[in-house]
Amino acid sequence: MQLRLPASGARVGEDGSSLLDCTRTRKGNMSAAVDRIGKQGETGIKMTRYFNTEGRCKPDEHYMVRLDDRLAQIRELFVDRKKYFVINRGRQYGKTTTLMALEDYLRDSYTVIAMDFQMMSTSNFADESTFVIAFIEYMEDLFSMDEGLEYAIEAAAFEKLTALKDMENVTLDKMFRCLSKICRTAKKPIVLMIDEVDSASNNQVFIDFLAQLRGYYLARDRRPIFHSVILAGVYDIKNLKLKIRPDSEHQYNSPWNIAADFDIDMSFSADQIKAMLTEYESDHQTGMDRRAVAEAIYQYTSGYPYLVSAVCKLMDEKLLAHKAFASGQCIWTREGVSQAVGLMMKSNTPLFDSLVKQLDTYKDLRKAIQEIIYQGKRVPFSPNEKAINLGIMFGFLKEENGQVVLSNRVFEMYLMNLFATEESLDNTAFNQGERDRNQFLSGGKLNMDRVLEKFVEYFHDIYGERDIQFVEAYGRKFFLLYLKSIINGTGNYYLEAQTRDAGRTDVIVDYAGEQFIIEMKIWRGNEYNERGEKQLTGYLEYFHLDKGYMLSFNFNKKKEVGVRTITLGDKMIVEAVV
Repeated sequence: MQLRLPASGARVGEDGSSLLDCTRTRKGNMSAAVDRIGKQGETGIKMTRYFNTEGRCKPDEHYMVRLDDRLAQIRELFVDRKKYFVINRGRQYGKTTTLMALEDYLRDSYTVIAMDFQMMSTSNFADESTFVIAFIEYMEDLFSMDEGLEYAIEAAAFEKLTALKDMENVTLDKMFRCLSKICRTAKKPIVLMIDEVDSASNNQVFIDFLAQLRGYYLARDRRPIFHSVILAGVYDIKNLKLKIRPDSEHQYNSPWNIAADFDIDMSFSADQIKAMLTEYESDHQTGMDRRAVAEAIYQYTSGYPYLVSAVCKLMDEKLLAHKAFASGQCIWTREGVSQAVGLMMKSNTPLFDSLVKQLDTYKDLRKAIQEIIYQGKRVPFSPNEKAINLGIMFGFLKEENGQVVLSNRVFEMYLMNLFATEESLDNTAFNQGERDRNQFLSGGKLNMDRVLEKFVEYFHDIYGERDIQFVEAYGRKFFLLYLKSIINGTGNYYLEAQTRDAGRTDVIVDYAGEQFIIEMKIWRGNEYNERGEKQLTGYLEYFHLDKGYMLSFNFNKKKEVGVRTITLGDKMIVEAVV
């Protein structure tokens, strides 16, 4: 069952370019990475831009989504309106890149003081006096490096601030009196930005600092203070306080209740990804169908900034060494995206490490995610549900149509792999799949019909007599573990969020350029089954496939265990019943 992917045949891209030889004009694609290495040192030629996954992205150095529209939104809706707010998103969600771009964007109308609490040591938060001195010294460093700041701030007001360092037991209130005078006498309104506020997350002095900001914010008509304050980090301020004061009476008593709700979408759309690929295509002329590739990247990543860059980086720098593209097959296709995601699943990135760490720390979050993945559990969104709220804050989950879902396919695939690996050593389904694996592979192709046949046989023998509750809870999980052991290292699989519920779930398998759709469902009678068949045929039509698969967990004592093939219109469905 071959997915009709963009191929290297006689086809024309959306820009009118031929896609016949998508590696033709990029020096055979084989030397692209080499071209970027060493030229600057040898000839002084400016290095070609590249996809960046380490730290801040810069437009003159990296291929990146342009942030102009986002910056304009932040300025208009928040900064110009004197809002104090927090940009709290998951790890590597583009917070620092956005802040630094915003700093430049605002300079025409504002004086921007941009700090990063990562640059302050843990000892700087030991007590109030130590923090005040460290904060002032940080500002001194900023002023010494930026003549614009020196010009914008009245010298006498700034000297009063720096003089506090010589006082004993200097306090936050004294510092804020000086900051108020600086803001009152400044040539332009002052915007304070603080990145990585998580670095202060376990320190009471930071909470006291926020309390001072709040007090001056409420009284700023009489006591001038920062025009706008922007904090950035993973944790929201409420959860910062929870870490410091876990007792129930303080759980929701945050000093940052003045903050505006920052609801700007920081993910990338398919159109934005396409625009980034257009810049890449202008430099390398691969002949890619930019729209198709952008949509494929978005389907896997849901626009999570780091994941978008990581997929592109792997395609640009790593896929040439992959056996699937050794013959010069075009990398910048849907198949290339799928292969890049497969490589990512094997990588040890800080983002994945963070994901695992949070799951180990928050067991309720782990349990909720497992139920969503394996049981198709529909979890209503509630901001007061702590486990779910944490998952959303970390970027692993998102709210969609009132339900909680995994935020993107990459995370879901990684978590499925993680859970499968954790259970593989003592899981009979996984072990059985490994023993059967060679039966399903021929000429590099996967025989999905045979996979279902063997799973039916195996499941009936081992679990055929188990009760309904057991099968409903674990049946689909066992099939996914069985499938994982078969496609491991070569293919990808993920669950289709649009079809997922307690009754049915579609699993999508990508293997060696082919795509398979398998509907897993709990048997609810013939009428429900026929409806499922029609739903599956519609889904096959959407994916341009002629053949699909259905795996039914049937609790009817008179059920006929086995596999049959039916035809509905121009579609073929292989139905397996256990």
